[in-house]
Amino acid sequence: MIAAFCCACALLSIINTSPLHPTSSLGILSFASLASSLVIPFSFDLLQMSQLPIKSPKHCAKHGLNVDKLYKRLFYAFSTFLISVLSVVFLVWLILRPSKPEFHLKEADIYQLNLSGPHLLNTSIQITLVSKNPNQKVGVYYDQLQVYASYKGQQITLDTSLPPFYQGHEDRNLLTASLVGIGLPVAPSFGYEVGRDQTTGKLILSLKVNGRLRWKVGTWVSGRYRFNVECVAIMAFEPNAVSSPLSSKQGTQCSTSV
Repeated sequence: MIAAFCCACALLSIINTSPLHPTSSLGILSFASLASSLVIPFSFDLLQMSQLPIKSPKHCAKHGLNVDKLYKRLFYAFSTFLISVLSVVFLVWLILRPSKPEFHLKEADIYQLNLSGPHLLNTSIQITLVSKNPNQKVGVYYDQLQVYASYKGQQITLDTSLPPFYQGHEDRNLLTASLVGIGLPVAPSFGYEVGRDQTTGKLILSLKVNGRLRWKVGTWVSGRYRFNVECVAIMAFEPNAVSSPLSSKQGTQCSTSV
């Protein structure tokens, strides 16, 4: 705009010094035509400059790095990978289908089963169990094993821990445990129940195993699963056999749940 004004001033000076009088019609027309030729292009340039698009920061950000889309892509990629791994593990599980381990009671001997007070019991029991892994392609890790005996729904020994071990394909293991209870509180009817079984000549004892195991397929090892085993020992219990150990020599199949 300043340049246009300067040009106009110069034009006026030229007109004043020209032989044509500024008040003449020819001078006025020449001045008007020259001024319009200078001002109109300049105004048109200003109009074009005012119409230049101005982009907001939000509009410019669209052409940059979109952090939300990047996180979404990473999340989708990780989810796809995790689902694929779980699908493979589940497929292997369905193909192999590991069977639960089998237990049976080989022998049980009661060396002590008497009341030391009105409701306190002393016990000493020795048991022998056989554990078998029936799977041909799956091994078993026994991480925890807790064994105890119960009678008429009452626990009559403390929990006894067995050492952890690994059982290979179709392997068998012999497990022995000494179950002891000293001064364990029992129900008031315990003495009556024992006397009645002695009269009938038969005592039924429950032996229970609680623990955790893991399956092993090749190099893959599963998480821990809780399992429970219950065995039943039936012993001859006659009045004249009170001082001698009560024994169950016959093998008894146990129930196992995983």
